Amino acid sequence: MTHTTPDHATRKAGGAVVPVLAFAGIVVAVMQTLLVPVIKDLPQLLGTAPSNATWVLTSTLLSGAVATPIMGRLGDLYGKRRMLILSLSVMVVGALVSAVTSQLLLMIVGRTLQGFAMGAIPLGIGLMRDMLPRERLASAMALMSSSIGVGGGLALPAAALVAQHTDWHALFYGAAGLGVLAIGLTLLAVPESPARAKGSFDHPGAAGLSAGLVLLLLPITKGSDWGWSSGTTLGLFGAALAVLLLWGVYELRIPAPLVDLRTTARREVLLTNLASIMVGVSFYVVSLVLPQLLQLPTATGYGLGQSMVVAGLCVAPLGLTMMFTAPVYARLSARYGPRTTLIIGLLVIAAGYAGGLGLMHAAWQTIITSMVLGAGIGLAYSSLPALIVGAVPASETGAANGLNTLMRSIGTSVSSAVIGMVLANTAHDLGGGVEVPTMHGFRVSFLIATAAVLVGLVLAVFLPRTPRPAAQHTQLRASSEEDAVLERAEEVLRGFRGRVLDASGAPVARAKVTLIDRRGRQAGSTLSGHDGGYALPVPSEGPYVLAARAAGHGPLASAATHAGDERPVELDLPLPGETVTA
Repeated sequence: MTHTTPDHATRKAGGAVVPVLAFAGIVVAVMQTLLVPVIKDLPQLLGTAPSNATWVLTSTLLSGAVATPIMGRLGDLYGKRRMLILSLSVMVVGALVSAVTSQLLLMIVGRTLQGFAMGAIPLGIGLMRDMLPRERLASAMALMSSSIGVGGGLALPAAALVAQHTDWHALFYGAAGLGVLAIGLTLLAVPESPARAKGSFDHPGAAGLSAGLVLLLLPITKGSDWGWSSGTTLGLFGAALAVLLLWGVYELRIPAPLVDLRTTARREVLLTNLASIMVGVSFYVVSLVLPQLLQLPTATGYGLGQSMVVAGLCVAPLGLTMMFTAPVYARLSARYGPRTTLIIGLLVIAAGYAGGLGLMHAAWQTIITSMVLGAGIGLAYSSLPALIVGAVPASETGAANGLNTLMRSIGTSVSSAVIGMVLANTAHDLGGGVEVPTMHGFRVSFLIATAAVLVGLVLAVFLPRTPRPAAQHTQLRASSEEDAVLERAEEVLRGFRGRVLDASGAPVARAKVTLIDRRGRQAGSTLSGHDGGYALPVPSEGPYVLAARAAGHGPLASAATHAGDERPVELDLPLPGETVTA
């Protein structure tokens, strides 16, 4: 029997939950762009070759990619709040390690630990789904999903200011302080979700996925240094393909996999994840191009000659606009659905990059480009978790959103590799080994981002259509009534709760569950939630029958007895099935 708590019955949270979780997401995202202002100085600061210094950035990317799906699954099994705090704690330790060293190896260790915290994003989304009522869920998940871009955008000017006026190690002390603050706020304001997935942690699956991701992302991030046609690069790609194929076969054969590939292969989940890669590509292009354009000297004929801090401030509207897009997304999604909102976001991104091709001649023009792209990326990022959450059971929310976050990370990795190669191949040699990016390279980069967005747009168009707005409104209103019934049931505590499942064990949504007392009278009824969860209070102790019925399934009558204590009786209702005893 599964011990997953019904979705609706757990939705009780204070008003501080959303901002605290969003703040944690922003803190985690800061780790990705923390060192961008000092990238060019890293070889000198660490006393190593440029090819070795890039591992300081690559290590964070790799650990984040590995940790994201694993922490999501651990959160589903053992508690999302617990794993969130663990992720932030590891990040704090990593920041402190980096803060006290200038040795390459220790710096890589610290940065690896910092990347581990990327799992906080899907964990936060999972906590929101478990605790928030439907009317707050859309905007909350939108803000949490956008925190990746918000943190990355806001970190640029702040990190530039610190790096320009003080020792660069102060960046890590600041990151550790933010991490400690996020942990404290989480402990104070965020309750643990009682929702749990059944099964155990898939250790071989975690090892296989980790190995496959490392083998895949290493050549993507280092291919330009090693050579794309080198034996090392091609060998790692081949090894990644073999490992991930074997991993997939293994995951399909075990009862409790790390990633449910059958769920992942559903049309809505697969297309959403593929679109996420394209959004990740488009997000990172602007972060790579505009800061360089702004800081190039005016003597090049196209550089804007701005300081590191000013360049960061010009790009900061990207993150700020993403933050303020969350409530806009909630209104659009409530009326048109997340699929349509994703399409709108992708169209805005395409317009931003197309317009940006001609807006590269002044700092104020880059601000406009950043704002337009921030609005589009914010809408797109906000739509992704809603599409995933609507397509998977509540017990798989953490793992499914972890995989989706991983897809975005793969998109940014691909973007970094491709744009880095484009800018390097189109760079102008000033002599003495000094090369600078050209305007042609910047524009080609924007065209690549536009092409990625158009691919994402095609994928989004083929996503399943959502119900008409009127039907959605009716369903949301009914769902609010269900929430009220289930909240009252939770307050009573005494009663039955569990999930309505079909013959394969999948949840059955909107099944009618009726409670019948010993005299054959109806003692209560409710509808199951989208994860199949139900909760019914009992007026007194004694034997009862729970009758469940849903369209397309045979009816079920389950006999059960309640002892009259304050603990609910956990009882899953399989459709169709024979009478069972609690």
